[in-house]
Amino acid sequence: MTESQLQQSLSPGEPIWGGWITGPTAIGPEEFARAGYDYVGFDAQHGYIDDADIASMLRRLEDVPIATAVRLPNADAAPIGRVLDAGADAIIVAMIESADQAAAAVAATRYPPAGSRSFGPLRASLGADTTKLESRVSVFAMIETAAALADVDALCAVPGLAGIYVGPADLAISMGVDVTKANTDPDVRAAIAGIREAASAAGLVPAVHAGNGKVGHAMAELGFQMITLGAESQALRRGAAAGLEDAKGDR
Repeated sequence: MTESQLQQSLSPGEPIWGGWITGPTAIGPEEFARAGYDYVGFDAQHGYIDDADIASMLRRLEDVPIATAVRLPNADAAPIGRVLDAGADAIIVAMIESADQAAAAVAATRYPPAGSRSFGPLRASLGADTTKLESRVSVFAMIETAAALADVDALCAVPGLAGIYVGPADLAISMGVDVTKANTDPDVRAAIAGIREAASAAGLVPAVHAGNGKVGHAMAELGFQMITLGAESQALRRGAAAGLEDAKGDR
């Protein structure tokens, strides 16, 4: 097996920390790397970028010391194949609610006869060995609805999954909880903890979209291993606000 940078980062079993990219940027991922983040996620579901944009950005990161993941809205094999051909270490498929949907996400990363991925790596460094190309890909099923909770054990048992990625905001909404209470409501927190336990019991990497450092710390204490802290826009806003406060002598 040829491990990806993400797989290497996860192998010690300690928490790893991620940034999030929602728009076209040449420097965002590199700045996350310089800040010491372990991985960066690219958002093709809610971001202002599509899989083609992300493939172009991924090509720039071949020699940058940061792992990469891409969130996609569904298990469509064409965009998944494009970002994998550009070197993405992982895919995160949104709104997975059943074992069948999780299996479809895995199949989109596998070549025939096991799956539906088309051959066409865009990086020479990836090589042409399909077994190695498949093995370096980590597939995360994103659990973010109440419907998925009922099928979580079967979902975690799907062969080929590397991890479960929790989306607290949509999970809260689907449970009838205000999105602003996604990380504080006891029922949502219990559901998040239950998903983490199911993932760990199945030998999968428990991952979560925390949104900020404080929540990220709490999620690490809860047992999550792969934790996204925030987007480039949030980091820019915080840095800009801090600089302005310094200039005005407000702190």
